[in-house]
Amino acid sequence: MPLKSRLVEALKACLKASGLTYGALAKRLGLSEPTVKRMFSRGSFTLERIERILEVIELDLQELARLAREGSPAPAELTHEQELGLAGDERLFSVFWLVQNQWSFAEIVAGFAISRAELTAAYARLERLQLIRWGPGERARLLVRRDFRWRDGGPVKKTYGPRVMSEFLAARFKQPLEFLRFESRQMSPESAALLKRRLERLALDFNELAEADSAAPGGKRIGVALLAACRPWEFSVVHGLKRRS
Repeated sequence: MPLKSRLVEALKACLKASGLTYGALAKRLGLSEPTVKRMFSRGSFTLERIERILEVIELDLQELARLAREGSPAPAELTHEQELGLAGDERLFSVFWLVQNQWSFAEIVAGFAISRAELTAAYARLERLQLIRWGPGERARLLVRRDFRWRDGGPVKKTYGPRVMSEFLAARFKQPLEFLRFESRQMSPESAALLKRRLERLALDFNELAEADSAAPGGKRIGVALLAACRPWEFSVVHGLKRRS
Protein backbone atom coordinates (compact mmCIF):
# COMPACT_ATOMS: atom_id res chain seq x y z
CA MET A 1 0.00 0.00 0.00
CA PRO A 2 1.42 3.47 -0.90
CA LEU A 3 2.65 5.64 1.97
CA LYS A 4 -0.13 8.21 1.45
CA SER A 5 -2.81 5.53 1.71
CA ARG A 6 -1.21 4.07 4.86
CA LEU A 7 -1.11 7.52 6.49
CA VAL A 8 -4.79 8.13 5.69
CA GLU A 9 -5.77 4.70 7.05
CA ALA A 10 -3.73 5.32 10.21
CA LEU A 11 -5.43 8.70 10.61
CA LYS A 12 -8.85 7.05 10.23
CA ALA A 13 -7.93 4.39 12.81
CA CYS A 14 -6.75 7.04 15.28
CA LEU A 15 -9.93 9.05 14.76
CA LYS A 16 -12.05 5.97 15.46
CA ALA A 17 -9.90 5.04 18.46
CA SER A 18 -10.42 8.51 19.94
CA GLY A 19 -14.20 8.03 19.72
CA LEU A 20 -14.59 10.96 17.30
CA THR A 21 -17.01 10.82 14.38
CA TYR A 22 -16.54 12.81 11.18
CA GLY A 23 -19.31 15.12 12.40
CA ALA A 24 -17.61 15.80 15.74
CA LEU A 25 -14.26 16.36 14.03
CA ALA A 26 -15.87 18.78 11.59
CA LYS A 27 -17.19 20.88 14.49
CA ARG A 28 -13.74 20.99 16.10
CA LEU A 29 -12.15 22.04 12.79
CA GLY A 30 -14.84 24.57 11.90
CA LEU A 31 -15.72 22.67 8.71
CA SER A 32 -18.80 20.93 7.34
CA GLU A 33 -19.15 17.17 7.79
CA PRO A 34 -19.25 16.54 3.99
CA THR A 35 -15.94 18.43 3.65
CA VAL A 36 -14.28 16.24 6.28
CA LYS A 37 -15.66 13.05 4.73
CA ARG A 38 -14.36 14.17 1.35
CA MET A 39 -10.88 14.81 2.78
CA PHE A 40 -10.68 11.31 4.21
CA SER A 41 -12.13 9.57 1.16
CA ARG A 42 -9.77 11.37 -1.24
CA GLY A 43 -6.80 11.73 1.09
CA SER A 44 -6.70 15.42 0.18
CA PHE A 45 -5.07 16.91 3.29
CA THR A 46 -2.87 19.97 3.49
CA LEU A 47 -0.05 19.77 6.03
CA GLU A 48 -1.79 22.47 8.09
CA ARG A 49 -5.04 20.46 8.08
CA ILE A 50 -3.22 17.30 9.18
CA GLU A 51 -1.60 19.24 12.01
CA ARG A 52 -5.03 20.50 13.16
CA ILE A 53 -6.50 16.98 13.08
CA LEU A 54 -3.53 15.60 15.02
CA GLU A 55 -3.98 18.37 17.58
CA VAL A 56 -7.66 17.45 18.02
CA ILE A 57 -6.93 13.74 18.53
CA GLU A 58 -3.82 14.50 20.63
CA LEU A 59 -1.36 12.74 18.36
CA ASP A 60 1.97 13.90 16.95
CA LEU A 61 3.22 13.39 13.40
CA GLN A 62 5.93 10.98 14.51
CA GLU A 63 3.37 8.73 16.19
CA LEU A 64 1.12 8.85 13.11
CA ALA A 65 4.07 7.77 10.96
CA ARG A 66 4.77 4.88 13.35
CA LEU A 67 1.14 3.75 13.21
CA ALA A 68 1.18 3.95 9.40
CA ARG A 69 4.29 1.75 9.41
CA GLU A 70 3.29 -0.74 12.13
CA GLY A 71 -0.50 -0.49 12.25
CA SER A 72 -1.59 -0.60 15.90
CA PRO A 73 -4.77 1.35 16.65
CA ALA A 74 -5.64 1.99 20.28
CA PRO A 75 -7.37 -0.96 21.97
CA ALA A 76 -11.09 -0.83 22.72
CA GLU A 77 -10.72 -2.71 26.01
CA LEU A 78 -8.29 -2.46 28.91
CA THR A 79 -6.13 -5.43 29.86
CA HIS A 80 -6.74 -7.35 33.08
CA GLU A 81 -3.52 -5.91 34.55
CA GLN A 82 -4.53 -2.34 33.68
CA GLU A 83 -7.92 -2.79 35.32
CA LEU A 84 -6.28 -4.32 38.40
CA GLY A 85 -4.17 -1.18 38.79
CA LEU A 86 -7.22 1.07 38.60
CA ALA A 87 -9.40 -1.16 40.77
CA GLY A 88 -6.83 -1.16 43.56
CA ASP A 89 -6.49 2.63 43.85
CA GLU A 90 -9.54 4.93 43.85
CA ARG A 91 -7.38 8.05 43.53
CA LEU A 92 -5.63 6.68 40.45
CA PHE A 93 -8.99 5.66 38.99
CA SER A 94 -10.27 9.23 39.50
CA VAL A 95 -7.23 10.76 37.77
CA PHE A 96 -7.61 8.34 34.86
CA TRP A 97 -11.30 9.28 34.52
CA LEU A 98 -10.34 12.96 34.34
CA VAL A 99 -7.65 12.29 31.72
CA GLN A 100 -10.15 10.21 29.72
CA ASN A 101 -12.48 13.22 29.82
CA GLN A 102 -9.68 15.48 28.57
CA TRP A 103 -8.87 17.45 31.71
CA SER A 104 -5.39 18.91 31.46
CA PHE A 105 -2.75 18.54 34.19
CA ALA A 106 -3.17 22.22 35.13
CA GLU A 107 -6.98 21.95 35.27
CA ILE A 108 -6.81 18.92 37.58
CA VAL A 109 -4.40 20.64 39.98
CA ALA A 110 -6.53 23.79 39.98
CA GLY A 111 -9.87 22.05 40.35
CA PHE A 112 -9.18 19.17 42.73
CA ALA A 113 -7.52 18.53 46.09
CA ILE A 114 -4.37 17.00 44.66
CA SER A 115 -0.86 18.46 44.64
CA ARG A 116 1.41 18.66 41.60
CA ALA A 117 3.67 16.03 43.17
CA GLU A 118 0.74 13.65 43.78
CA LEU A 119 -0.63 14.17 40.29
CA THR A 120 2.83 13.65 38.80
CA ALA A 121 3.05 10.33 40.64
CA ALA A 122 -0.40 9.34 39.35
CA TYR A 123 0.55 10.21 35.77
CA ALA A 124 3.72 8.16 36.12
CA ARG A 125 1.70 5.14 37.30
CA LEU A 126 -0.79 5.53 34.45
CA GLU A 127 2.13 5.63 32.03
CA ARG A 128 3.63 2.46 33.55
CA LEU A 129 0.24 0.81 33.08
CA GLN A 130 0.44 1.93 29.43
CA LEU A 131 -2.81 3.84 29.75
CA ILE A 132 -1.33 7.22 28.81
CA ARG A 133 1.73 8.62 27.08
CA TRP A 134 3.07 11.55 29.07
CA GLY A 135 4.84 14.21 27.06
CA PRO A 136 6.21 17.77 27.26
CA GLY A 137 4.07 20.40 28.94
CA GLU A 138 2.51 17.76 31.23
CA ARG A 139 0.42 16.62 28.27
CA ALA A 140 -1.11 13.16 28.57
CA ARG A 141 -2.35 11.23 25.55
CA LEU A 142 -4.73 8.35 26.09
CA LEU A 143 -3.39 5.05 24.74
CA VAL A 144 -6.80 3.36 24.67
CA ARG A 145 -9.94 4.44 22.86
CA ARG A 146 -11.78 7.21 24.66
CA ASP A 147 -14.97 5.13 24.37
CA PHE A 148 -13.28 1.89 25.53
CA ARG A 149 -15.26 -0.83 27.30
CA TRP A 150 -14.63 -2.17 30.80
CA ARG A 151 -14.08 -5.93 30.81
CA ASP A 152 -17.15 -8.05 31.57
CA GLY A 153 -16.54 -9.58 34.99
CA GLY A 154 -13.24 -7.71 35.16
CA PRO A 155 -11.60 -6.09 38.20
CA VAL A 156 -13.13 -2.62 37.66
CA LYS A 157 -16.71 -3.84 37.31
CA LYS A 158 -16.28 -6.16 40.29
CA THR A 159 -14.80 -3.38 42.45
CA TYR A 160 -16.88 -0.38 41.43
CA GLY A 161 -19.90 -1.82 39.58
CA PRO A 162 -22.33 -2.34 42.51
CA ARG A 163 -21.41 1.05 44.00
CA VAL A 164 -21.82 2.86 40.70
CA MET A 165 -25.27 1.38 40.08
CA SER A 166 -26.38 2.03 43.66
CA GLU A 167 -25.29 5.68 43.55
CA PHE A 168 -26.65 6.25 40.04
CA LEU A 169 -30.11 4.83 40.78
CA ALA A 170 -30.39 6.52 44.19
CA ALA A 171 -31.65 9.77 42.62
CA ARG A 172 -35.37 10.59 42.26
CA PHE A 173 -34.82 11.58 38.61
CA LYS A 174 -36.97 14.70 38.96
CA GLN A 175 -34.36 17.36 38.20
CA PRO A 176 -34.25 19.17 34.79
CA LEU A 177 -31.33 17.11 33.42
CA GLU A 178 -32.52 13.80 34.89
CA PHE A 179 -34.62 11.16 33.15
CA LEU A 180 -35.43 7.55 33.93
CA ARG A 181 -38.07 5.41 32.34
CA PHE A 182 -38.56 1.67 32.70
CA GLU A 183 -40.82 -0.10 30.22
CA SER A 184 -41.69 -3.77 29.89
CA ARG A 185 -43.71 -4.96 26.91
CA GLN A 186 -43.81 -7.88 24.52
CA MET A 187 -42.56 -7.51 20.95
CA SER A 188 -41.24 -9.55 18.05
CA PRO A 189 -37.56 -10.55 17.85
CA GLU A 190 -37.28 -8.27 14.79
CA SER A 191 -38.50 -5.24 16.77
CA ALA A 192 -36.19 -6.17 19.65
CA ALA A 193 -33.25 -6.20 17.20
CA LEU A 194 -34.28 -2.77 15.88
CA LEU A 195 -34.48 -1.43 19.44
CA LYS A 196 -30.99 -2.76 20.15
CA ARG A 197 -29.58 -0.96 17.09
CA ARG A 198 -31.23 2.30 18.16
CA LEU A 199 -29.73 2.01 21.64
CA GLU A 200 -26.31 1.38 20.08
CA ARG A 201 -26.81 4.55 18.02
CA LEU A 202 -27.77 6.41 21.21
CA ALA A 203 -24.50 5.32 22.84
CA LEU A 204 -22.59 6.61 19.79
CA ASP A 205 -24.48 9.91 20.00
CA PHE A 206 -23.57 10.15 23.69
CA ASN A 207 -19.86 9.84 22.94
CA GLU A 208 -20.11 12.15 19.92
CA LEU A 209 -21.66 14.92 22.04
CA ALA A 210 -19.02 14.45 24.73
CA GLU A 211 -16.25 14.70 22.14
CA ALA A 212 -17.80 17.83 20.61
CA ASP A 213 -17.77 19.45 24.07
CA SER A 214 -14.29 18.25 25.01
CA ALA A 215 -12.67 21.49 23.83
CA ALA A 216 -14.40 23.38 26.66
CA PRO A 217 -12.45 23.78 29.94
CA GLY A 218 -13.03 20.95 32.40
CA GLY A 219 -14.67 23.32 34.89
CA LYS A 220 -17.32 24.27 32.32
CA ARG A 221 -18.47 20.68 31.82
CA ILE A 222 -20.61 18.43 34.05
CA GLY A 223 -20.41 14.68 34.53
CA VAL A 224 -23.28 12.90 32.79
CA ALA A 225 -24.00 9.17 32.91
CA LEU A 226 -26.13 7.23 30.43
CA LEU A 227 -27.79 3.93 31.26
CA ALA A 228 -29.27 2.19 28.24
CA ALA A 229 -30.13 -1.50 28.16
CA CYS A 230 -32.51 -4.02 26.68
CA ARG A 231 -32.76 -7.81 26.75
CA PRO A 232 -35.32 -10.61 26.60
CA TRP A 233 -36.75 -10.49 30.12
CA GLU A 234 -39.87 -11.07 32.17
CA PHE A 235 -40.43 -10.15 35.79
CA SER A 236 -39.93 -13.18 38.05
CA VAL A 237 -43.41 -12.71 39.52
CA VAL A 238 -44.89 -13.45 36.10
CA HIS A 239 -43.22 -16.86 36.18
CA GLY A 240 -45.50 -17.78 39.07
CA LEU A 241 -48.34 -17.99 36.57
CA LYS A 242 -47.83 -21.19 34.62
CA ARG A 243 -48.81 -20.87 30.98
CA ARG A 244 -51.43 -23.28 29.70
CA SER A 245 -49.97 -25.82 27.31
